[in-house]
Amino acid sequence: MRVACVVLLLLSGAAHAEDNEIGELNPNQLSVDYYVGKAGAEKLDPHLCGYGVFMDKTGQHEEARKIFERCANEGNDLAMPWMSYMEENGFERPANPLAAAEWDRRLAEKGSSLGAFNYGLDLLRGHGIARDEQQGRAMIDRAAAGGDVTAKELIAHGYDPEAVTPGADRARYRAPQF
Repeated sequence: MRVACVVLLLLSGAAHAEDNEIGELNPNQLSVDYYVGKAGAEKLDPHLCGYGVFMDKTGQHEEARKIFERCANEGNDLAMPWMSYMEENGFERPANPLAAAEWDRRLAEKGSSLGAFNYGLDLLRGHGIARDEQQGRAMIDRAAAGGDVTAKELIAHGYDPEAVTPGADRARYRAPQF
């Protein structure tokens, strides 16, 4: 019980850092502010990138975006699909399909099967990029050759995006209901 209370106090920010002659007591660690601050640090902390997932899943999207963007720009392949997701959904910002497709393209260029699959879907749909069915199929084929199971499923269904993301396009372009 005592440990749970201490953890809650640290996470809530109720325990404040104090400096004295022996150093800082209760440093601001494991908090949102701590990790968002690290996104701006000169040297990238390797633990930072995983913390972005927690931020996103708890609704702290702008904070997550700062972390994912820093990690992705420093070459962390795992942060790139998260940046695509952030741009696609917008959250506190307008959705930006063009930026989402660009993150997918960057990941595909690094040899990622996931990036090739996502970019292939972008091309097949013309979502965030000019529609190019031939190039989209080639990217999907590349993803399948790299072992992406969903790409193989898409090929088996004649490259119809509806087979792997049912309703995604309909939901995206549906007129608002009044």
